This record gives sequence, C-alpha cells and structure tokens, in this order.
Amino acid sequence: MTMTDWEARLRRALADTSEQPPRPMARLELPLNMDKLLLTPALMKSLRPAAVLAPVIRRPGGLTLMFTVRADHLRSHKGQISFPGGRRDEGDASSAANALREAEEEVALPPASVEVIGYLDDYPTMTRYLVTPVVGIVSGEPPIHPCEDEVAEIFEVPLDYVLDLKNFERKLLSNEGLNVPFFEVNWGRHRIWGATAGMLWNFANKVAAV
Repeated sequence: MTMTDWEARLRRALADTSEQPPRPMARLELPLNMDKLLLTPALMKSLRPAAVLAPVIRRPGGLTLMFTVRADHLRSHKGQISFPGGRRDEGDASSAANALREAEEEVALPPASVEVIGYLDDYPTMTRYLVTPVVGIVSGEPPIHPCEDEVAEIFEVPLDYVLDLKNFERKLLSNEGLNVPFFEVNWGRHRIWGATAGMLWNFANKVAAV
C-alpha cells in the first residue's frame, strides 16, 4: 500500500470521529464484562481530562508513528513509552489544542505543522485521567527534539507495523490477586504496553474496519 493509500485509509477510518460529546469509550478488554462494572458514573466523574497526540509522520520509506520515552526522573510512568500529551489546562480550548500544546512542549512539534484528522476513543487510565487521543498528520520535516525535563527519547515505528493486529500480544498483569489483561507491541528494544498500547489497539481496529 502506498503512502497516499495509507493516508486515505486513515482519513476514512477517522472520518466520523469528533471530540464533541458524547465521546465513545475504548474497550479495556477486561474479562466478564468488567469494563461496565468498574467504570461507574461516580468514577467517570472523578477522572481528569487529558489528551495525547498520535503524530503520523511522512518519511521517504512511508508513514511512521512517533512515540516518546518518558524521562527516568518523572514521578509517574518513568521510562515508559507514550504519545506526547498530558492533562488539560484551563487555556486549552479543546482536546486538540491540549494535545498540540503538549506535543510542542515535549518534542518541539509546531502546532501549525499538524493536520488533525480525527480522534480515537477516550481511554481511562489507572492514574485517574480520561485521555482523548488526537490523530494528526505532520507535514514537512519539523526540527523535533525532546524536552529533557519530560522526555528521554523520541522514536518512530512504521505505521503499517504498529497498526497490524497480528503484532499485538495479549498478556496478563497480576494485581492484588486479579489477572488484568493488557496489550503489548514490541519494536526492537522498545516495549509499548499499558494505556498507550490500548490506544493503539483501538486505532488498529478502526483502521482494520475500513
């Protein structure tokens, strides 16, 4: 599939998405339909809004998806792989504005270089955030670089690899006697798992459906 074909497919997959409520909730793939049992109205109200940017980059060899490795000195999720993003500030007019601001702060990605093409389903995290993933195509070759206060490394994965459902592994995390399933995607020495892999799973399924 050519780069043009891939872009067209992404746009078709996300054409009907919007950040306006009501927003769809990502399936957490928990056993026994536990998603509905855990995500009670009271819990949902307690979740703080946040957004991440899934930056799709045009490269000579094809489209890639950009990730960051969180700095080791951070209090939460240190050393883990994520999309650029963070909690919503009062000055953020929208989830897209939230995601673009954070991407500029974390990897110096100019907001003007990103065309927002759609949204993935909202994803609740164990740190009590409700994350809206924003998908954007990056034009040109912006001089991205990591903000050392937050990001240890930036890397990219070919889009056709990271959105291939066959490359997802389903694993179990034992927590207080409960085996919680999660997804994992490996690319070289990089292990993408947890919430980021869950968002990727949602992304991959949307694309596979068109």
